[in-house]
Order: sequence, then C-alpha cells, then structure tokens
Amino acid sequence: MEHYTYLYILVAAAVSCLIRVLPLTLIRGKIKNPFLRSFLYYVPYVTLAVMTFPAILSAPQVPVAGVLALAAGAAAAWKGVRMAGIAVLCCVVVFFCEAAAGFFV
Repeated sequence: MEHYTYLYILVAAAVSCLIRVLPLTLIRGKIKNPFLRSFLYYVPYVTLAVMTFPAILSAPQVPVAGVLALAAGAAAAWKGVRMAGIAVLCCVVVFFCEAAAGFFV
C-alpha cells in the first residue's frame, strides 16, 4: 500500500490542475449565456454559505445562540450593515445568549 502514495499524490495534483486549467483553455471569449453567468456569479457565495452555516449552529455551546446570531446577522445585512459590524453583532448576540443560559442553569 505504501508504494501507491506517490501515485495518489500525482493523481490529486493532476485533478487539481485540470480543474483550474481546463476552463481557461476551453472558454476563450466572454460568457454570454445569462443563466451561466448568474450561476458562476453566485458559486462563491453558495460555497461560503455551505461551509459556514453548519459552524454557525454548532460552534456556540447553546444552539439557540447560533440561531439568534444568524437571525440578527441576516437582519443587519438586510439593513446594509458592513461585514465587520455584522461579525461584532453576531459575537455579542452569542456572548449574551450563552451568558444568559449560564445564569439560568
């Protein structure tokens, strides 16, 4: 099994390289399809959401604190608050929710 390690590394490197190089070589001009353009525009946002959403709910000791912080962050973003302000707001919400939960327990 140990002699396959270099083969696994080589295959992983080739796949990683193909994922990055293939679109650059196949798509030379501007993408004109509106559906494809909107899809590619939202891919980074969806990826970020998929990675962070489970952490929002599982990181706090009190799961309700994560839900309340998510709601407060979404409301603040809807109102146009900048990202740093949203992060501070969510941290404060989690802090006070966990402090209140610790007070009642």
